[in-house]
Amino acid sequence: MDDKRGDMTVRQAGQKGGTSTAGKHGASFYREIGKRGGQARKGQLGTEGYAKLGRKGGEARKTQLGSKGYAELGRRGGEARKTQLGSEGYAQLGRKGGRRVAELIRRGKQPGNGEKTGERR
Repeated sequence: MDDKRGDMTVRQAGQKGGTSTAGKHGASFYREIGKRGGQARKGQLGTEGYAKLGRKGGEARKTQLGSKGYAELGRRGGEARKTQLGSEGYAQLGRKGGRRVAELIRRGKQPGNGEKTGERR
């Protein structure tokens, strides 16, 4: 099938329409429709399916960027979050994460959670 209609390709027409929509509605419009689309997809997949999709996307992105590029992306994200929260907010977030890690370690050490206790069968 030919992608041309008149003097404009389908790609060019889409770009023109997107530019026009962005001019009329702004970035908040795209954030809102993205949020709605994400919620709809989460409803289709369920929480676990949506998490699996996110992990798949993260792995693909890591492959694209390589380990150094992926690390840089994480560093930039951390800096942006620090700017959003401010120094105290970022410190609180770190403490919250530390408590969560400690809780997971504590749970992992409880008998019956796969931790070897030294007993032989």
